[in-house]
Amino acid sequence: MPIGWFVASNLTPAGQLSRWSDGDIFRAIRNGVDPDGRWLVIMSYTNAGKLSDEDTKAVIAYLRSLPAAGEKTVSPLDRLTPLGIAMLGAGMLPTGKPVSTERVSAPPKGPTSQYGEYLISYQDCRECHGRDLTGGKPGQLAPLGPDLNVVKGWRFQEFVATMRTGVDPNGHTLGNQMPWRPIGRMSDEDLRAVYEYLTHLPAA
Repeated sequence: MPIGWFVASNLTPAGQLSRWSDGDIFRAIRNGVDPDGRWLVIMSYTNAGKLSDEDTKAVIAYLRSLPAAGEKTVSPLDRLTPLGIAMLGAGMLPTGKPVSTERVSAPPKGPTSQYGEYLISYQDCRECHGRDLTGGKPGQLAPLGPDLNVVKGWRFQEFVATMRTGVDPNGHTLGNQMPWRPIGRMSDEDLRAVYEYLTHLPAA
């Protein structure tokens, strides 16, 4: 169904992915192209291509395990609405992430800053909070997120509570565009890794 300026695809076996090979899905995630070499606009705007090779394979296995549900997505699989086409034509949308053919590996899993940096890399945090996570800048597509150096003033349990309740230590409710719910579903160990990374950011 349309979501603003793009149409979301059905990723269960009821959709077109049932006819794609694992390699086709891998290439779509990593490089934002479909089996026929067509640009998958929305995929190319995400950071999913920064998932490690092994984690990408795990995502594919998960998609294969889903029960068929929902309506079949009409062709093309990944497309803009008329509003999105107008935005693209007006130069209001980015051109997509660069294509990569390199192997991507993850650091050892654990509650470390290095692993936290990896977890942040494939999330879309920088789309809102800026390249250095020091706050969004006017002119970016996504909402202007605050400087994440603010996390340095929070205890770990406060960070966890913020990500799992949507309310920060000062009682401020996070906006609906902040994906705190999926982040809050991370394990305590993964949240510790993200916390370690954020609390060791260079000062703004």
